[in-house]
Amino acid sequence: MKIIVLGAGAWGTALAASAVNQPASHAVTLWARDAAQLAVLQAQHENARYLPGVRLPAALAFSAAPVTELDALAADADLVLVATPMAALRPMLTVLAPCVVPVAWVCKGFEAPVAGSVGLLGHEIQAQVAPGLQAGVLSGPSFALEVARGQPTALVAASAHESVRQALVEAFHSATLRVYANDDIVGVEVGGAVKNVLAIATGLCDGLGLGLNARAALITRGLAEMTRLGLALGAQATTFMGLSGLGDLVLTATGDLSRNRQVGLALAQGRTLAQATAKLGHVAEGVYSARTVVQRATHLGVDMPIAQAVVALLDGLMTPQQAVADLMGREPTAEQLDAVA
Repeated sequence: MKIIVLGAGAWGTALAASAVNQPASHAVTLWARDAAQLAVLQAQHENARYLPGVRLPAALAFSAAPVTELDALAADADLVLVATPMAALRPMLTVLAPCVVPVAWVCKGFEAPVAGSVGLLGHEIQAQVAPGLQAGVLSGPSFALEVARGQPTALVAASAHESVRQALVEAFHSATLRVYANDDIVGVEVGGAVKNVLAIATGLCDGLGLGLNARAALITRGLAEMTRLGLALGAQATTFMGLSGLGDLVLTATGDLSRNRQVGLALAQGRTLAQATAKLGHVAEGVYSARTVVQRATHLGVDMPIAQAVVALLDGLMTPQQAVADLMGREPTAEQLDAVA
């Protein structure tokens, strides 16, 4: 199988290496916009910035073709995987629009809104700029470093097209990386987007030393918020009890490899948002998508108090202590799980 991975960050590099290392020995090309970065990767066979200490397979190929030529690069591939940040997904899909092979992305979040529009999920962007693509998303609870090291991981391949789901399973399913197929791309993408926002809140909770009871309550009520938004956007409720919902939420909220969790921890320690993100050196998607999550929820009439508190915190309108007090001071309500209260 011939696979093109577009984006040489942590996740793109990890998945490219994982596909090469499979018994099927897929022919994988890792593309990067920065030719200088790619030259270093090729020479050292290590992505020292994003995956230090992980040796890349000798059979992994590299490309720094111009963005305008990516559709030609992908023309004879069996699968194209976009592993850029969310902000780059629209231009990448626009270039890839003529592709006749399956295209999938791994970025999670909502696109920043432009010209007064609401921010969109990946499948909504694809419907606008490349409606003819057979497309989908690869998501689920996964830290790139652990995948690159070959540690056991499970992911979800979501698409309305069976051919895309099958291509993703064939490309990445292995003894250490299980890939489950799912046709609910809306639910999978909502889970991947909202969990980043909730991870900031959980990092804040832990950074303030509020205890394990508080963490459990926050994750559980966060899952309810995620589900409410997903249902309003047309997702299936059961998706949020799976890998891309509860699974990804628990991992990102509690695992210290989570960049979004680290933002919450830093804010709890009194650092500014600029200081918290500068220390990371990587993108924390929850910082950028939190406002869009709340905007979409408001537009749909969906109540998301935890996400709203995160936005107020990021905007400097609340201190961490005020955010906690605001959430705990809400009026009591019944836990109606059948209605996702």
